[in-house]
Amino acid sequence: MDRHKHISFRKDWEIDNECAYMLGECGAYVSALTDIPLKPEYRDKMLRISLIKGAQATTAIEGNTLSQEEIEKLDEGWKLPPSKEYLEIEVKNILGAFNELLREIVVNGTVRIVTPDLIKEFHKMIGQNLGAHFDAIPGKFRDDNRVVGTYLAPDYNYVPELIDKLCEWLKREFHYSDGQNFHTSVLQAIITHVYIEWIHPFGDGNGRTGRLLEFYVLLRTGLPNIVSHILSNFYNQTRQEYYRQLDQARKKSNLTGFLKYAVQGFRDGLRENLSVIQESQFIIFWQNYIYEAFSDIKYTKREAFKRKRDLILDMPINQEFDVDQIIDLTPGVARKYANVNRATVLRDLKELQDLNLLSKVGRKYTANTKILKDMMPSKKA
Repeated sequence: MDRHKHISFRKDWEIDNECAYMLGECGAYVSALTDIPLKPEYRDKMLRISLIKGAQATTAIEGNTLSQEEIEKLDEGWKLPPSKEYLEIEVKNILGAFNELLREIVVNGTVRIVTPDLIKEFHKMIGQNLGAHFDAIPGKFRDDNRVVGTYLAPDYNYVPELIDKLCEWLKREFHYSDGQNFHTSVLQAIITHVYIEWIHPFGDGNGRTGRLLEFYVLLRTGLPNIVSHILSNFYNQTRQEYYRQLDQARKKSNLTGFLKYAVQGFRDGLRENLSVIQESQFIIFWQNYIYEAFSDIKYTKREAFKRKRDLILDMPINQEFDVDQIIDLTPGVARKYANVNRATVLRDLKELQDLNLLSKVGRKYTANTKILKDMMPSKKA
């Protein structure tokens, strides 16, 4: 085992001030995400997208060529031709594993520590029904020696012992049974994933198993399910750097660099998702404001009233449109303005300006969301 000194089962890493600060940011973003109420239909949509992105990312790293759009179609019942069926099975195995673990943790409230049996169970989930396209027996440790690129994995005879040591060390080092905080859980998730890569306990599917364990440990500690894809997505988007960081960590027998790389990607992904959700919430508030603005208007022509209200409701925020673009915003808007003259269009736009719902910049118009932003608590200068 001299050539595998990196598999030390020791705290071979340092969390410097920068990494500690990023972990703090991760915790703050998770708290913010947890506290935002979402409409059930929007939450379900985000969860579906998250799981599909996660499945696409973790299989793409291993060479699966299916796009996110294709996986969405598969999830809706679409089928691939027989020659590509194994690609479909790969992503469906991951989606099935994600959903099973979500049911276990989120719905049933059951959590487990990382054990050899759990690792084998996860491997069986990702490798089932792949036949000759999976160079391993699902749920069974390898019984031969493997070289991955230039890396010679530990002798297969040592695998059961190494996995036992890994599980005991994780329990001892990260104190899950004593009440694990979020920061410690993030570190455990990433390190568990890396050690599975290094030990390489299976003939095939080690990366997917390691990333599924990472997903599980993060979900177990309370990571919102709608952002469960972030790390797999980040590794896939930075695939070359992902492999470089793994290699450097192995050569240096030190995880400091890999942890900082992964935590930064996790932080950035959480921030991006929080921004998307906050924008969706802002749109809901904006739409409510529009309804309130129109609720006080007395009208004599219901058709004209609805036409103007639907126009401003359908107008995307933070974008500018000229008159011709406005009357063709959506099929619904286009139908309502198909039989009116240009003077009527301009009058509708003027009335929306008078209601402070629309702003004009030169010859273009934009939704006046500034009026709503001005009502929000301001930061102290």
